[in-house]
Amino acid sequence: MEKFNAIVVGGGLAGLAAAYTLAREKAEVLVLERGDYPGAKNVTGGRIYLNPIRNLFPALWENAPFERFIAREGVTIMARERSVSFHYEGSELREGPPQSYSILRSKFDRWLAGKAEAQGALLLCNVRVEDLIAKDGKICGVVAGGDDLQADVVICSDGVLSLLAEKAGLRAPGAPRNYAVGLKEVIELSPQTINDRFSVTGEEGAAHLFMGDVTRGKFGGGFLYTNKDSISLGLVLGIEELMEADPGEAAPALLEYFKERPEIARLISGGRTVEYAAHVIPEGGFKALGRLYGDGILVAGDAAGLALNMGMTVRGMEYAMASGYYAAQTVLAARKNENFSAVTLALYQDLLENSFVLDDFRQFQETPAVLSNPRLFRHYPELIGNIMKDIYTIPAGPKSRLYPTVKRHLPPRELFSMFQDLRKAAKI
Repeated sequence: MEKFNAIVVGGGLAGLAAAYTLAREKAEVLVLERGDYPGAKNVTGGRIYLNPIRNLFPALWENAPFERFIAREGVTIMARERSVSFHYEGSELREGPPQSYSILRSKFDRWLAGKAEAQGALLLCNVRVEDLIAKDGKICGVVAGGDDLQADVVICSDGVLSLLAEKAGLRAPGAPRNYAVGLKEVIELSPQTINDRFSVTGEEGAAHLFMGDVTRGKFGGGFLYTNKDSISLGLVLGIEELMEADPGEAAPALLEYFKERPEIARLISGGRTVEYAAHVIPEGGFKALGRLYGDGILVAGDAAGLALNMGMTVRGMEYAMASGYYAAQTVLAARKNENFSAVTLALYQDLLENSFVLDDFRQFQETPAVLSNPRLFRHYPELIGNIMKDIYTIPAGPKSRLYPTVKRHLPPRELFSMFQDLRKAAKI
């Protein structure tokens, strides 16, 4: 039976990046994808940051099927009856190589798979991997479609709930608090309508995050990214809080509530929903990461928990591609030594430790604890909204001065609570 240098389980960004890198060095690599094609089952909010991975794949980016480069950032804090927004536009977002793009995974992953195949990788779709093959304690292949497939190394990039990583003993079953569910609609709008509504031109795009009443005060938030002729709109909701919620606050109902908010309704007016998707997302950060390697096995991308909520930015795709790249480099080094034990594959951990990937995860390891504060999603949106309401209200009689207007909302007890929250937030 033919034996591969590596079998990659999952045709997402991590798996395809690994396959592309391995095949480019003439390694024999097989990618097994459960969907009809790479990207058929992959879901994301829709934004990739290129700067951290630009030099890892220098030949890829020129003709990549990006949607729009992000030239305008925005955040909206939503109270029940009002909202406060701010936008940011900087010259660095428009000058030089753009730092981030909106993408649609069904297009992008399919394109990346083609690049990996062009380098010599073998891709098989509609294949479900049932199990790992182990011999003398070492992983040496997979069982897929009833067949035993042999490999020096198996790279698990089979998604956030990776059962293969669990079977290999590299991670325990996940706790609900470490996951969220993302719901997303792709809503078709004309390019000119998008430009007019989001104050962009040409290939420019906008990214916008929402927090507060958008999730009825639960952990999570909303997102919106502009594509060429559509927008990606959706919510991320903590699974633990959803499990404890009333039946009337199911995730799909919250998405509809979000779309009906006047701030959102005017942006999607006249649009047509052409795609709906839902996906589980890692939210545990550094402290929830499992072991990333073992005898004959590596774990990459969402399967490794490599997605990071930084509060103002939410990142995952660049971590997936970087982990795939470093997994491939580890396999190539192991092939030279003809040693695929955990001792040799520990190089993968070292490469991630010395890259932006685990550096970022350590720097922001306290973010999940900070974001678990319910005041961020319930109290502060109402507080900010009420302050702004009083500032902008013009009464029939005299208008109060600005300082007393704001001070009314900030009694000593409130200031003390804010100070405590700020001390926690200082950790990130």
